[in-house]
Amino acid sequence: MQNCPSFLTSGTCNTSRCAFNHNILSCDACSFIARNAAGFSSHVRSDKHRRAIASGSNQVQQEGERVGLKHVAGGLEGPQRFNAAVQDAEKDKNGVTVEGDTDFGVVEQDAANGGLQKSIHLRLAAVAASTRVILSAAKLRLNTSPNSRRTTPSFTLNVDATNRLLSTNERTTITIKFARRDIGRYQDRLELEFQDLQTKKRFIISRTVHAIVGDPGLRNQLKAKIPYAPRLPGQREPETNIVEGIKPPSLKAISYVAPLPHAEIPPRLLSILNKPSSSSQQNIRTVQSTFLPKMLDSDSHGKHFKILMWIEEHRMVQDLERYDMTNSTLACNLPYYYLEVPGLAEKRPSVLTGDRILVRKHDGAVGHWYAGHVHFVRQYEVGLRFHQSFDGWSPSQKYHIRFKLNKIPLWRQHQALDANFNQPRILFPTPSHLPKEQTPTHDIKPFNSLILTNPNQLQAIRCITAAPSGSLPFIVFGPPGTGKTMTIVEAIKQLVKAKSNARILACAPSNAAADLIASRLRDTLGIDELFRLYAPSRHRGQVPDELSSYTYYHEMPNSRPCFGAPSIGRMKRLKVIVSTCVSASIIPGIGMPRGHFTHIFVDEAGQATEPEALPAIKMMADNSTNVILSGDPKQLGPIVRSGIASRLGLELSYLERLMQRTPYDLKTCAEKSIVKLVQNFRSHNAILRYPNERFYGGDLQACADTTITNSYLNSPWLPNKDFPVVFHSVSGKDDREASSPSFFNIDEVIVVKNYVQQLKADRNFRTTDQDIGVITPYHAQCQKIRSALRNVADEVKVASVEDFQGQERKVIIISTVRSSKEFLSYDIRHTLGFVASPRRFNVSVTRAKALLIVIGDPQVLGLDPFWRSFLNYVHSNDGWKGPDIPWDPSEPVSEAGSYDAAIRKATLVDMNDFTRRIEELTLEGAEEDMDAAIDRPWREVE
Repeated sequence: MQNCPSFLTSGTCNTSRCAFNHNILSCDACSFIARNAAGFSSHVRSDKHRRAIASGSNQVQQEGERVGLKHVAGGLEGPQRFNAAVQDAEKDKNGVTVEGDTDFGVVEQDAANGGLQKSIHLRLAAVAASTRVILSAAKLRLNTSPNSRRTTPSFTLNVDATNRLLSTNERTTITIKFARRDIGRYQDRLELEFQDLQTKKRFIISRTVHAIVGDPGLRNQLKAKIPYAPRLPGQREPETNIVEGIKPPSLKAISYVAPLPHAEIPPRLLSILNKPSSSSQQNIRTVQSTFLPKMLDSDSHGKHFKILMWIEEHRMVQDLERYDMTNSTLACNLPYYYLEVPGLAEKRPSVLTGDRILVRKHDGAVGHWYAGHVHFVRQYEVGLRFHQSFDGWSPSQKYHIRFKLNKIPLWRQHQALDANFNQPRILFPTPSHLPKEQTPTHDIKPFNSLILTNPNQLQAIRCITAAPSGSLPFIVFGPPGTGKTMTIVEAIKQLVKAKSNARILACAPSNAAADLIASRLRDTLGIDELFRLYAPSRHRGQVPDELSSYTYYHEMPNSRPCFGAPSIGRMKRLKVIVSTCVSASIIPGIGMPRGHFTHIFVDEAGQATEPEALPAIKMMADNSTNVILSGDPKQLGPIVRSGIASRLGLELSYLERLMQRTPYDLKTCAEKSIVKLVQNFRSHNAILRYPNERFYGGDLQACADTTITNSYLNSPWLPNKDFPVVFHSVSGKDDREASSPSFFNIDEVIVVKNYVQQLKADRNFRTTDQDIGVITPYHAQCQKIRSALRNVADEVKVASVEDFQGQERKVIIISTVRSSKEFLSYDIRHTLGFVASPRRFNVSVTRAKALLIVIGDPQVLGLDPFWRSFLNYVHSNDGWKGPDIPWDPSEPVSEAGSYDAAIRKATLVDMNDFTRRIEELTLEGAEEDMDAAIDRPWREVE
């Protein structure tokens, strides 16, 4: 398409009948002209544009963020023009009335499958009796991208007659039929084209046709009760006076040799992070230029990560504000006050013994708060103790509640970063740190006989046990289901067996992962050799029964018993101590000397930030200590809340950072510094194949028990009886409610419930609640699915991807949730959100042993090249259910993406075509307006 020369140079065209197409887009707020939609879209997301919006230039402040794509010459906004055309088309006009309802409402699957119909009637109004109008055409236009694959239509038409005069006495009937069994939402646009025979004028009346298939009762139960309204940032009430409460004795359960240094955010950094007018990109540039060292090396390592931790802390404090509560009540049984906390069982928010919660009477003095210290945590409530001056309590008294960030775990990491141990072999290994010769092999007799059949596991254990003191960190790269924890546990057992002086500290980011290590060690290590160290904030009910004898749980004077640490003498005699990464800092805190441990293991190291992984290493290692890391950088990394800290590198784990360095090249350094496990003992090959090829170079071998992995072949849920992977296509609607930004999708909830019920009811393919896991990336969807499964399948685990990492189930059902139909705002980052995360995808699909069911909207998922490739994989193996794939699956997938731009383009073509037809039909037969070209919509052709 050619552009008007005047338009290209000046941005305007004064020619009333210009022969060129004005396909340039502009932003009046910034005096910016783009030559295509992609350039304009990029501009709208830029800092320059956001600053212009914030400053209110060119009166855009009054319009808010609503800056549309404009035709510069005519000043026409495509979406607004389209909406006006739709509104005009839906009006009865020129004496023609359209009677009847085109909304089928919510219908059950069986009814929809059998077919439903509605009728609308056309007639002339009495006042237009002399008008001669005929219905010249009636069409249904599929409301999807014009480039999508045409499939069997959901709606069909039956028209009494066309080209017959409409009458005031007789009605022309149009019957709309709907037939669709698949759960979801269906929509089309009915266009009725008329011609006035007297004026020769044509015009359109349109109606939107709707139908929703699915359980009406469940929809009503799960629908949003309060419309979504985002929580707007406002001026928070100050905390001018805080009266501290009574701390729990558990805070003094461990006797430290020195107090824990406080590491408060530097005021200068805090002032930058608090600037309301600064964008994230501005803050990143300021932090890089002002605070971060110019180079990350052994000398600057601590300072670099301390800055990132402070940025993360700032965001954590902000995120906690979301859980502020008003009009709450307290129960009382002195000396404790009890506060019920919604979401406590799901750690939303997370509250531990020793935390502080601020409380103010609803009618109390502004800024005057009481700090209640948490003495115990139950499933739904916490027990607080306040200062003796806290009075005026009654069961009906209302309080404002604020949760305060517990900074002790952060300070422990700062303390580690400040430690004077910055050995390059540990933090920045180079090829010079590699062993000069291949590590000598030696025969071992595994405690776990299965390892004898796994050469890679066996080799990893040999390398760990034979490595000389002071080696560079050794990495066990363990893809899903390959037994990396089994390998680590076996290596620990072999070290204890072979080396009388072996002293081992084994850590993991989570208590669950640390418990798994300890549980697998106890069959060969007694209570005088193995110790599971818990923080005093840990509740005894959270600890596995089999580990209780390996802990130190003692009575406190005048208080509840809690976990602690035994004497330093006993700690020194132990062979193996297991703890979380952060709690490992307790060990040097009670006086354990540096260099006591010969080996430090960090399992699941890819899930920890670098500062979180380092307390044991930085505070306990010396020149002789060997460090062993295990994990998989292709699975979920650490959870980082701050986008600024994430982009500056905090989301890159210590494990992944090392694996990017030369000494960990798998082609040249295997068995010297790294071993990759390749035998997968979890999944059916069809489930494993796609992530194997995408993430692991096709190296993984399906070695799981086929009696389990083949257990759903030939089942009624498989479109292809030999392929236990299903993609169930659902055209649904994502939604939000109240002030929560979390999405849910009722259409997908119904599909999930149907699958769970069918799986449990089938007697040929027996499935229990414990066999099923449901994964979804949004907390709101978790809540809706749990509600739908209540009293149906209460023991089915429904959780986020993070909660499923390291776990497995025979059946995994994934609900992807996102199903936006706002094509004009399609953008992978905003529409898919963190659904478009390869690591999240990898963890989700590799949890399944025998049956994987993915539920989602291909129109949305297909925007992402990664998801599009997976859907092509399922479709090519006949694993597709529901509405058909909306693109040609035989076409190569563009890894560069831009599918969102293509859909926007195609949708705008359809939108503008409709607008043009409405306007042209309205103008037809009348004298042409010489300036009409300026008001006509633009077409995006690129």
